Amino acid sequence: SHTVQRMYGCDILEDGTTRGYRQDAYDGRDFIAFDKDTKTFTAAVPEAVPTKRKWEADPTFVDGRKHYLEETCVEWLQRYVEHGKAELGRR
Repeated sequence: SHTVQRMYGCDILEDGTTRGYRQDAYDGRDFIAFDKDTKTFTAAVPEAVPTKRKWEADPTFVDGRKHYLEETCVEWLQRYVEHGKAELGRR
């Protein structure tokens, strides 16, 4: 049996800028990470190089990851923050 783990998310910094990240692990070891600014993947181990090449060869896939981290994730985070403020205001 094997395990794949994916960690991704975004931050809204105090100055209003955002950052996003996505990292994948395989069997508890770092495998590959995405850099949304350069739209490239970094293979953490030699076994991840074929995945890096496949994903980077697909502009739709790469653009989708970038869009999620820069737009969708930030929109949802803003919603959660506003909801949290509203909930705290009721107490």
